[in-house]
Amino acid sequence: MPAPSAPGKAYLVSRIFLPFALGYYLSYLLRTVNAVISPDLTRELGLSAADLGLLTSTYFFAFGLAQIPVGIALDRYGPRRVEAALLLVTAFGGVLFASGDSLPTLASARGLIGFGVAACLMGGLKGFTQWFPREKLASMTGYIMASGALGAVTASAPLEAALPFLGWRGAFWMVAALATAVAALIFFAMPEKDEAHSSGDLQHALRGVREVLMAGRFWNFAGQSAFFTGGFMALQGLWAVPWLMQVNGYSRALAADHLFWLNIGMLTGQLSIGAWAFRLEARGFPPLRLMQIGLFLTMVVEALIIAQQGPTLLLWCMLGVVSATGAQMYGVVAGLFPLHLSGRVTTSINLMAFVGAFVVQWGLGGLLDTLRAGGMAAADSLRVAFLILLAAQLASFVPLARAGRFKPHGMQ
Repeated sequence: MPAPSAPGKAYLVSRIFLPFALGYYLSYLLRTVNAVISPDLTRELGLSAADLGLLTSTYFFAFGLAQIPVGIALDRYGPRRVEAALLLVTAFGGVLFASGDSLPTLASARGLIGFGVAACLMGGLKGFTQWFPREKLASMTGYIMASGALGAVTASAPLEAALPFLGWRGAFWMVAALATAVAALIFFAMPEKDEAHSSGDLQHALRGVREVLMAGRFWNFAGQSAFFTGGFMALQGLWAVPWLMQVNGYSRALAADHLFWLNIGMLTGQLSIGAWAFRLEARGFPPLRLMQIGLFLTMVVEALIIAQQGPTLLLWCMLGVVSATGAQMYGVVAGLFPLHLSGRVTTSINLMAFVGAFVVQWGLGGLLDTLRAGGMAAADSLRVAFLILLAAQLASFVPLARAGRFKPHGMQ
């Protein structure tokens, strides 16, 4: 579907931003939904902590496996066709999850969902590089991340309130219908920009992946992606609620309220970045500096949560606010490479995030089972697990201090 030669703001918002935003809203809702339904799944299926971690993390595993192929496909075929096709896989996964009654079936369905939403954020970022000027990309990243935060908000207290009426199976039937509708919107309403697609065979595409993965400037950000972005997803998507219930002694409803405010904090942070990133960069405060400060504050807030110092509702909300700065990593790293590699760059850095989310989410579950089997109390085992995550974040933060030596592509 051709676009105007000089599309205006209303056109870009309605035909480019909004379809991508709806896709990422759905993606993030599905990423975090298990945090609220986990008690129901545990009770109905008799799951251990490791089982629950595995079931939830298959989303991240499949999502991570898809990233490199998705990056190649985005650069070759464009985000419209790739994201629309994959969302149909999401719809099928939703149907399978809603009708499943065993751990293998639900884990497989969760994996299909993760594979199906693998292009939702990356497709949006690829589309933004095609349609928006470079100086607007930080703001657009903030706005699309805010739509994801809204999905996470939906998957917290609102979902908890709806579960008595829908049940977790009904919720996934609705997910399947929504995924189908968003796929149709993206395919039929979004314009195409064929001239922006890369050419060449698969070997040529893989050389581009190798160019990204062999670059030191890429690996300078990989650890933060794994343990900050991935670690936050693991907490938000599963382990925040067990912490609040077992360490703080809250009910599931109160824990869901905390998850709601965590996601409200993330939404606030992303909207603030969207509104102010352009102005801050114009005043000499680039996205990299914003990310450095935000990730440092993330560790400070997590340390306060672990030490149980301060009001819990405020701390979890602030964790969402400061963690929002980590999303700037996609634009920062993409800016270090040529435009034709942007899809492969963003999906490669996203791969690191989802490898981290899978390792943290499943790894914490296995660690908790081991510690509890050794006689440690549930609350104490969670404290140990969270401290290990914080230590990994601290180690990965060190290279970020030297990241400023890398200059954006074209300025090197």
